[in-house]
Formats: sequence, C-alpha cells, structure tokens
Amino acid sequence: MKASAEKIEFLKASEKISFDKTHRAKIKFNISRYDNAVAKGKSIYKDLELARNRAGYLKYKIINDLDKYLIEFEDNFIKNGGKIIWARDAAEAISEIKKIVKKHALGKMVKSKSMITEEIELNKALEKIGVDSQETDLGEFIVQKAGQKPYHIVTPAMHMSKEDIAELYTEKFDLKPNMSPEELTLYTRDYLRKKFIDADLGVSGANFLIADTGSIAVTENEGNAMLSMSFPKIHIAISGIEKIIPNLEDIDLFWPMLATHGTGQYMTAYNSIISGPASDGEKDGPEEMYIILLDNGRSNLLAQEKQRQALSCIRCGACLNSCPVYKNIGGHAYNTTYSGPIGAVITPYLKDFGSYNHLSYASSLCGNCTSVCPVKIPLHDLLLINRNDAVNRNIPDFIEKQANKWASIVLGSRKLLDMTSGSTKNFLGKKLAGKAWGPRREFPVLAPKSFSQMWKEREQK
Repeated sequence: MKASAEKIEFLKASEKISFDKTHRAKIKFNISRYDNAVAKGKSIYKDLELARNRAGYLKYKIINDLDKYLIEFEDNFIKNGGKIIWARDAAEAISEIKKIVKKHALGKMVKSKSMITEEIELNKALEKIGVDSQETDLGEFIVQKAGQKPYHIVTPAMHMSKEDIAELYTEKFDLKPNMSPEELTLYTRDYLRKKFIDADLGVSGANFLIADTGSIAVTENEGNAMLSMSFPKIHIAISGIEKIIPNLEDIDLFWPMLATHGTGQYMTAYNSIISGPASDGEKDGPEEMYIILLDNGRSNLLAQEKQRQALSCIRCGACLNSCPVYKNIGGHAYNTTYSGPIGAVITPYLKDFGSYNHLSYASSLCGNCTSVCPVKIPLHDLLLINRNDAVNRNIPDFIEKQANKWASIVLGSRKLLDMTSGSTKNFLGKKLAGKAWGPRREFPVLAPKSFSQMWKEREQK
C-alpha cells in the first residue's frame, strides 16, 4: 500500500518544524511555564494517585455503559426545556445547525473555546452562509485572526510569542507596534464586548454532560463562555457522546482534575452548569437551547476492545505537554483536530485508519503520556495496539514488510548475526537502512565482535 497523502504531508511538516530553532525556543519556554504551574497545582491533592484511580475507573465504567447514561441525559435535558439533536457525523451536525440558523434568522455568532467545533469546522461552514462567526476565547481569537488552526488542545496560540501576537494585532487592527500583553488583552476585551451584545447565536462546547440533571458543565478562565451562552437568544452546545458523567456530585472530582492537569490551577476561574434555556421570570439566558450530541467516528473507537479507553479523555492536554515528539514537531504538523499522544490514538478511528495510522508511529513509547494522564489512559500501550492493527489490516508498504521480515530472520538467529564481521554488518546496515535512519542522525556503529563471540573467546581462554 502506498503512503497516504496525510502521511507524506506529516513527514514534510515534521521535518521542517523540528529544525526551526525559533519555534523550539517558544515551545520550550511556554511548556516550561506549564510544567511549573502544574507541579504547583497538583499539590492540592493529598493523594493524587487515588484521585486518578477514581477518575479513570469512573470514566471507563461510563464508556462501557454509554447508551444508558446518554438516554438518561436526554430525558432530563428535555424535561429542562432543551432540545436534543443526535448527529452521526460532522456533515449531519453542520446541516442541523444550518437549519437552526435559517429557522431563527440568525446572523451573528459568538463562540467559546471548543475543540469539537474545530472538529466539524463550524466557523468555515457558517461563514459560507453569511454568518459572522467570532471566536471569543483569547487564544482562539488570536489564531482565528492569524488564519490558523489551534496549535494545542488547551492553549491554541502556544506556538506564538507575545511579539508575534503584537505584530499580528498591528497588521489586523492597525494598532501601534510592540503593544504589551496587557494592552492587547484590553483591546480584545473592548473589541469583543460589542460582539457579545449584538450576537443572536451563542455556541459552546461542553466539558462534561451530567446525566442525572440533564446539564452541561463548562469550565473557563475568561468569562467568554458565560457571555456566549447567556447573551444571544439562541444557544447551541455541541458535545461528543463520550463527555457524559453520571451525577452532579462527580463534578467535584473532574473539575479540579481538569484544572490542575490542564493549566496548573486549583480551579479555573469560571465554572458554569447550564440545564436549559431561560425559565419564565429569568432575566438572563437564551430563549432556546439546543444540544448536538456528535458521534463522528466515536462509535468506531467504542467498538475497539482496548482503544475505547481513550474515550475517557477529559481534554486536559497533559499528554501533549509531556510528549517529546509533540514538543519537537508541534501541534500543526499532525494536521488533525487532536494532536499529541491522545490524537495519535483516536484520530485513525475518528477519521480514516488507512490515512492516519502513521500518527501511531509518531511516538518514542517512553510512557510519559501515560504517567501524566489524570484518568490513567494507557496511551503508549494503545499506540502499540494501533500499530498492530495497522499490520493486521495490511497497511504497511512492501518495502517495510520486507525489511521487517528479513530483520526478524537475521535478528532471531545468533548464527546469522555472527556470520559476518563487524565491518561487513556496518556496511550492509548503512547501505540498507541509512536512508531511513535520516541524513541528520549519525548511523550507529556496531562493535567489531558480538557479545556472543567475545564470550566464546573468554571461555576458550
């Protein structure tokens, strides 16, 4: 099988960004600040391992009983006055949103930070039908104005320095150059205030869906999600079907876990629980509230005996920040909504396995991602299982298959390994695998004699 276009593009992008020293310096600086904050944030726990075990157990239990909890959520949300739409894929979700836009004659959208809206490319779809689509999270606002996709699950503009952002604002808004981060933030706040007031459609994601109350839970640091949900007359929340938790009480486990592992805070600044549209007599809140529950390949992942555990993910981004590969190739190289280790596990099932299975090989298998995951997803094990699935699906190309076949024969035979001298092995190794090893890495040199040969000589003496 030929390499997919996505794999070729990934390799090109990775090659380019890995040797960009400016990019490396920015990411090193930004992730080091994250590391320091998270270490401090985790100190809130007397027994972090116990909390991780509880969170991991509960989320995995929910995934295995997903149908039960989703039906409970649907019943309770409808009782609260909300409307539910089930969408099989991105196209169906977009189609339903367009129907809502047309029905209510909506023209101005404000949207809080949401990875699932990136997954279905909501902004692009609504702009095509004349809707003014405005990101209101500061990081999302920056990358939207830059014409880029989010670089990171939690920190969309992690790849940009304050100088980069100041230059962007000068270009887009004709502001004076070299403005400070505080000045840029104040400008953005003023710019967005009118957008919130004028908007007739508010869109949000959902960090969690609470089954027993029929509510969505949203956590944030800027207040833009609350404004996006409460000012416009129509609120649409979009969520993957896996975001469910059983009870309102479970929030006291998951919200701090998300905050400490996501940003290093004990708790994020604003936490909202929304159960439906405004009730009679309430001054704030939308006239109507819709929730779109999206599958979009999640059922494919749910069908996998082992990999379904990745649906437990709470989108904290900890695995990205700990991954040596992500820190070298950056978020955009993956060319997917979800990058890093979690993206490498789930994307082949959310999209197309043949096109995206290469992401499972973009890992050193060091296990760091597994060790930091707050819900204990064994990410490096799942990456190996994905690789095995690729072999079982006959995806590797002819050259790779032959290389593995002959390597297995030679490496599995002590006689064959000792048949040639060290210099011959080095010559053949460089000739056969030098190109794959890469032009920037020194090819490893084998010792003149194997351990087996040296041991025999020692015994003879």
